[in-house]
Order: sequence, then structure tokens, then C-alpha cells
Amino acid sequence: MSESWAGSAMDAGKNPPTRTAPQRRRSITRRQLHRGHFGFLRAIIQGLHARPMWERYLAEEGEIEAEGPALNTESEDEAAFAGYPKVRRVTAWLRGELAAAALRAHRPGMARLVQVDFRQIGRAGVGLPSLEEFAAAEGLDGFSEREQLEAYSARFGATLRRERKRMGLMAKQLAAIDWLEALYSRPVLVEDACRAWLADTIATRLEAAGVVTIGDLVDRINSLGRGWTRALRGIGAGKATAIERFLDAHADTLARRVGQHVAVPRRQRYAHELARVVPQATALVPLEKLIVPADLDGRAGCYRRPQQQCLLSARNDYEAVLAWLRAKPGLPPEEVASLREKRRDVTTVPGPLDWLHTLSHTQRAYRKEAERFLLWAVLVRGKPLSSMSHEDCVSYREFLASPPPEWCAPRSRERWSPAWRPFEGPLSPRAQSYAIGVLNNLYRFLVDQNYLMGNPWHGVHVPRLAAPRMDTGRSFTAQQWEFLCGRLAALPPTSANDRLRLALPLLYATGLRLSEVVAATTDHLDWESLPDPDGKGRVEGWWLEVLGKGNKLRRVPVPPTVMRQLDAYLGTRGFTSDSINGRLPRGVALLGHALDVDTRVAWVRRVPADPAAPISVHTLADQLKAFFRAAAAEVQDERDAQRLAAASTHWLRHTHISHALAAGAPLEVVQQNAGHASLDTTTRYVTTEKARRMAAMHAVWSRTERPVTE
Repeated sequence: MSESWAGSAMDAGKNPPTRTAPQRRRSITRRQLHRGHFGFLRAIIQGLHARPMWERYLAEEGEIEAEGPALNTESEDEAAFAGYPKVRRVTAWLRGELAAAALRAHRPGMARLVQVDFRQIGRAGVGLPSLEEFAAAEGLDGFSEREQLEAYSARFGATLRRERKRMGLMAKQLAAIDWLEALYSRPVLVEDACRAWLADTIATRLEAAGVVTIGDLVDRINSLGRGWTRALRGIGAGKATAIERFLDAHADTLARRVGQHVAVPRRQRYAHELARVVPQATALVPLEKLIVPADLDGRAGCYRRPQQQCLLSARNDYEAVLAWLRAKPGLPPEEVASLREKRRDVTTVPGPLDWLHTLSHTQRAYRKEAERFLLWAVLVRGKPLSSMSHEDCVSYREFLASPPPEWCAPRSRERWSPAWRPFEGPLSPRAQSYAIGVLNNLYRFLVDQNYLMGNPWHGVHVPRLAAPRMDTGRSFTAQQWEFLCGRLAALPPTSANDRLRLALPLLYATGLRLSEVVAATTDHLDWESLPDPDGKGRVEGWWLEVLGKGNKLRRVPVPPTVMRQLDAYLGTRGFTSDSINGRLPRGVALLGHALDVDTRVAWVRRVPADPAAPISVHTLADQLKAFFRAAAAEVQDERDAQRLAAASTHWLRHTHISHALAAGAPLEVVQQNAGHASLDTTTRYVTTEKARRMAAMHAVWSRTERPVTE
């Protein structure tokens, strides 16, 4: 038994306690008494069996040990304790705690009363017969009940008097326990430490996983759902169920409780169920859940322009941020509908903020930075966005480099989860630079819309080492690319692998971004015949029109080999395609869903996918990364294996640019294909000059090096 059982659980002054209105307490870390402790003790006093009472009131304490031979006792009163040494220890601890509480209340008689085990007083080990059994044994069947009772009292009078006295004292003991419970039983609150309510062994394991308070425990269960103890050593399904029952038993005093979604598999959870897990609050919650107090919402911001002069209908800073976010290019309606279906969003009329769940990649990235800054302004700085000064912005830049631990959580914590936090940890200099750039964009927008009179981010710079730098080394060598092509050809014939056999060459040959290639359809392909600039005939080929970064359209040439692969891939999806003769199906996504999942995985049952619909960006990115990791496992060279394992989908874009420049493609041609706004960006990929310098120095070193002799 832990030492926590030995200490007093109540804190009282020298004067008798008086009942007052409940007040919010500071976090409790010592072992405390809750209603379950009192209920368990009452049950034991009345002789109820220990195991069911333990499971009902104190299951969170863990299992009770059973000693086999002792459980065979026939006495009901003995069976309450028999075979359960842990029950004896806990009961003794409870009596001691209550006796100490009674003494602090200046009730010594009550202190003595609660420590006595009245189950054994007056019991000589021989049970009294019933009145019917006594009458039959004594031949009193023909006598009246009064006469039978007189005879019974004459025979067992002393025993009956002791039993009545025992029952009377037991009733007083139960009344004393009721009085002490009303005075000393503490409600379980979310800010209390787990150690105050749970067994030491369980609390220690929870603390090792960062679960310190009851609120942390509720948040963990709500965030991870079933299997929330999977990463906790020594806490299995039985203890998890007991802890959940404990939280449910005290749900009326907890500010937040375990949601019903916990018992539902993740794929079956509906959006409206998850939306209720975290209520709206002025706290570390996502943008769509944040309540900005009236005095911080910017209606009277220091740098606000009059509302009648503003080009936005936004009445406060929160609405102004949403207007800026909505002005960024979003997703097409069909992709929004697809995302709502995946979220199991069954509402027919979307709420005013539901669009925040179906943002484009750009909108999500911008939302993250605006969300962080708004939370910091409200919760840390205590100022509206429209009152931010230049000094405030500099202070936030420093905050980005070292956010407090309570602001951080793993990226896997989803936005509906109570464990979600705006940061994963300190931002790198490069990430700081990006964040400042996004916030500069936000305030420039607000100034342009006449919402604000100035931009406090103007002139806020990051350290020189934080200047954005493109890692052009994140690309495959020619040998690595050949190895990947060999691996690609060896993949088994499945619908997903057919898609990969097109996606990999298409991304390599065109240098497209992942979002660009996923959005492309056959309608964006166009055959064009142009006069040769050298006067040698005509130049013909396919062009793919894409909507790139900054909402800019560009056309990228597609090689004939990739077009033939597209014909074959469209054929596997049920479409007739003949690019050689210029015949392509209309409105079909170049990269679509896998259509053979139901036949390959028997337990999957879903609505058949539309063969013309596009695949999601995340699905394709995950498939490509998995392919690179599998290829890395088969490479003999350790350096090649490390690079392949670290590769992402963007490496294909870098590889296209690097290989095209190395093959002699004009710089401006590669710039146009890649969609770079500046030629300087494309120039960073030029490695031929560096290669010449390194080769020249190797030649010098080979001639000047001399063997070292002793």
C-alpha cells in the first residue's frame, strides 16, 4: 500500500467547520476522499460483499487481491472482508481519516464511533434461529405470536439486547459517516492532480506520459478515443474502463467530461459530434472555437479607421481576419463536397464558420499564422489586433522562437481535439520568416481595405540567418532516379500502383507541384503544332495548363512517353484514350481513385468511387512517401538509403529542375515550366558550375598531395 493512505486527507482549521458556498480550489495533489470512498465504507459496515462494492465505488484503485481459501467462508459478514487484504487496508485507512476529521471538528465521541467495527460486536459465533424455527423446535405452533415472542425473548433476551444495541450503534455510525461526507467529501475538479484521486501506481504512469491533472486525463481520452492507454505501460483495458467509470461518476463536478465520440471508431465519427468535444471559449482553441472578449475584439482599436470609410463589412478584428482568409484562393466546389463527405458532415445548411474546415493548402497555411497571432494577442498581450504596435510585433517575433510548453502539442492532434495546440515547438528561423511574411500580408490587406491606418509589421525583420533559403540538394541523382524507375516497373498490377506509374514520371517530367497535378484533368491538355524557330519544319506536342501559386496560369509541355502512360492508365479506369490521334476523354482527372480496393480488401465496404474524380493531395503524397521508403529499404548504399527515406514529393520538382538545367535546357525555359516568379529562384538549381569547380580542385589536390611519412 502506498504511503498516501497513511496521511490525513482533510484540511481543517482548529475551529469546527461550517458549511459555506463552494469555492474554486487550487490544484489538489494529496490523496482525497470522494463520494465513492464513503459509499464503499457504508457498504462494508452493512456487511455487503467486498468485490462488487469495490468494483462499484473504487474500481479506479485497481484490482483487489483474492486469497482463495478465505473466500470459502459461509458467514455473510465475514465474506465482506474475507480474502481481500487490500479491502482491510483501505477500510482501516478510511476509518482513520474520518476519525481524524471528527477530532478536528471537536467530536471525540464521533472519532471513537467511526473506528469501531460493529459487525463483530455481540456476535458469539452462533446465529439466532428465526421465530418460526424456534416455535417449531419448542412445540409452540399452536400459540399466538405474542406468546411465541415472549418465549423467544425469555430464551435469547441477553443476545437480543446486545444485537439491538449493536444495530443502534451501527445506525449512529452510518449517520456520523453521512455527516462527515457532507462536510469533507471533495468534488473532483479538472484542475486537481490525478494523484489526489487515483492510486499512486496509476498516477505515476500517467504523470510519466504528461498527464498530471484530471483535466489532462479527460483531454487525453477525448483526443485519442478508444485505446487512449495504448502508449501507457501498466494500464490495460481493465484499468482504462475503471478510470472512465470514475470520471463518469463525477461528471457533474467536472467542467468537461469524456465525450460520447470516444466509444465510436474514428472513421465513424460525425463532424457535429466532434464539434461538441471542445466548446467555444477564450482559451487555446482553434480559430473557429475562439471567443474574443468584447474589450479585445478591436471595435475601438487604436489604429482603426472609421467603419463608414472601410471597404470591409467586418465589424471587428476577428471578422476582418476571416475576410482576409476568405480572399485567398480556395478549393473548387466539388473538392469541398468531397471533404465534407469525409468529415461525415450531415448538416444540410452549413454554419457560418463551416468553410474553415474545407480550406485550400494556402488558406490553411495562412490560417495557422493568423490564428497563432490572434491567440497571442488575446491571451498573452491582452490587446486587439487593431491596436498592435511595432513593439508588439517585435515581441511576438521573440515569442515564435520560444513558445511556452502549454502552447505546444504534436502535429497529430486534430483541431477538434482538446489536446490541440497552435505550435509544435519553437519555430526555426526560416519558419519565423514565413510567419512574419504572412502577418505582413494580413496587415497590408487590412490597410488596403481601409480597415487600419498602418501596418505595424512593416520594418520587422528576422535575423539574417533566417532569410529563406531553398535547399536545392533535395533532389535525386541520375542513378537514384534510374533505381526508382526500376522499382516502379516492378510493382504488382493494382489500381493504386497504376496511378503511381503515371504520377511519378508526370511529376518528374513536368516539375509540377503536387496540388497542381492533382487538380489537372484531361480538359487541361491541349495539342499544339508550332513552326520551328530554326525553320526546320514544325514542333508539335501536348501542353498541360495548370493554375499555380499566386493564382497564375501557365502551360507546361508533356512528353509523348508520359502521354502514352496516361492512355494506359485511363484505360484501367474504363476510359478510351488515344493521345497519338488527339482523342482524350472529357473532364477526367489525370490521377484518380484506386478502383479495386473492394476486391483486394474483402472487409472494406464503401460507396464506389467515381472513376473520373481526382485523388486527394494527402493520399497521393502518402503513397509517394511510402514508395520512397520502400525503395530505401532495398538500396545497398547507406547514403542513398538515407536520402530516399527522407525524400518527399517536392523532391520530384527539384529533380526535374536540376536535371533539366544539367541537360542544357535554357534557364528561362525551366523558369517558365516551374512557374518561378524570379529567375534568381531557378538559378539556385544550376549546379554545373559548382561541379566544374569541385572537379578542378580534385585535380589540384591529387597533384599536390604527398604521402605522409613518419
